[in-house]
Amino acid sequence: MDLQGLLESTLAGLGYELVELERSTQGGLLRVFIDKTDGINVDDCALVSNHLGRLFAVENVSYDRLEVSSPGLDRPLRTAKDFARFSGQKARLKLRVPVAGQRNFVGVLCDTEVGKVGLDVDGLLLSLDLGNIDKARLVPVL
Repeated sequence: MDLQGLLESTLAGLGYELVELERSTQGGLLRVFIDKTDGINVDDCALVSNHLGRLFAVENVSYDRLEVSSPGLDRPLRTAKDFARFSGQKARLKLRVPVAGQRNFVGVLCDTEVGKVGLDVDGLLLSLDLGNIDKARLVPVL
């Protein structure tokens, strides 16, 4: 069974986005990180947790413990849609292959093109290939 696909379609129907799925090989822990445009609160987590508990019983998804949470202030960015949604916010990116001798960048996300992510690093505008981004997270504003 494609658990990722099942969660994406189910959560979309509830008005949420699947940000990340973590499945522990030991202990049967299943962690689901969700988001929506106006943020996540404890009631959202409870609603999704109850819904997924019933769904997993019907679909025979094996787990011992289910945790539903928001992605946090340092939300991971994975898709072009994520980068476009958070345009104008500060992010930390780690590249697979160095650009100008550097793999780690912190800057403000700019407009994205197809397959590219714009990043303003202290006034220098970089256009980075989406496929070259190993990890990306928002930088929390406190």
